[in-house]
Amino acid sequence: TVANVPPQGGRKHPHQEFIQIDTHNILFICGGAFEGLDKIIENRLDRKSMGFEATVESRKEKDNSRILREVQPHDILKFGIIPELVGRLPVITALDALRREDLIKILTEPKNALVKQYQKLFSYDDAELVFEPDALEVIADKAIERNIGARGLRAVMEGILMPVMYDIPSDRTIKRVTITKACAAGESEPLLEHEMEKEAPSDAPEQPVDNAS
Repeated sequence: TVANVPPQGGRKHPHQEFIQIDTHNILFICGGAFEGLDKIIENRLDRKSMGFEATVESRKEKDNSRILREVQPHDILKFGIIPELVGRLPVITALDALRREDLIKILTEPKNALVKQYQKLFSYDDAELVFEPDALEVIADKAIERNIGARGLRAVMEGILMPVMYDIPSDRTIKRVTITKACAAGESEPLLEHEMEKEAPSDAPEQPVDNAS
């Protein structure tokens, strides 16, 4: 269709020129966490969590991704999404949960990855930030354990790096900060490498330069 889009918003600015957008070559993606949708699907599939024939699973053993693959449009309707919107979503699918390897890639590979962001912040204080591979695995495991996904990676990183980020500006001799596995697990402090203090300049007056020579 050709949609008329109000550039200044709809109701508060009724008198404005609309922008016409042809939606033939546009892919609209509507996403979300949909917390609780798995229980609706389980009830429809008659997968009991209590009773003699129930399959008892702990939270760690339960694979919500496998359950969400069974999603149907009427499950989303029961969840609370209005029919007018569900009817305009021709394809409905579920994404797999992020695993440790995925979270480590998110931490390191994108252009604005969290590791690169913190390394840049440390470089402002002339310090190098290094993460050991085992430390990245611990950070990813913490995010999975807290069930906070990729959004929680920054909270985990802040908890590890916040103390040393306050120490570096007051100690200019720190040249490298290494985050080890024990540090990421909260069992030890980061490894700090200090540079040797430079010799103080002598007070002897400089000799004039002989241009003739």
